[in-house]
Amino acid sequence: QVQLVESGGGLVQAGGSLKLSCAASGRTFSRYAMTWFRRQAPGKERELVAAIRQNGELTYYADSVKGRFTISRDNARNTVALQMNSLKPEDTAVYYCAAGVGWLRMAAREYSYWGQGTQVTVSS
Repeated sequence: QVQLVESGGGLVQAGGSLKLSCAASGRTFSRYAMTWFRRQAPGKERELVAAIRQNGELTYYADSVKGRFTISRDNARNTVALQMNSLKPEDTAVYYCAAGVGWLRMAAREYSYWGQGTQVTVSS
């Protein structure tokens, strides 16, 4: 099992930057592909924003964030980060990190381990 705790959310103006971090407990962090999802409104499905493979050599980005967001991981420190640049009001959401064994599972239901979420608000 792995427990995840996100941090780094907040309020930022459009065009600004934020860096989200996710700290994982346990010794098996390197076994998991790590992802960032977001939920933009209550009741809306969580959307896969970015993913990084276990060894960090392969990444995925949703079209809506490609070129603006960067996912990275440090297996020695059991952390994954999401650097968000050129933020837009439509990036406003609760952001979650999630861990999964398989690669690039697009649906949130495919993931067993989730953080509590961190709010990102981008003002126009």
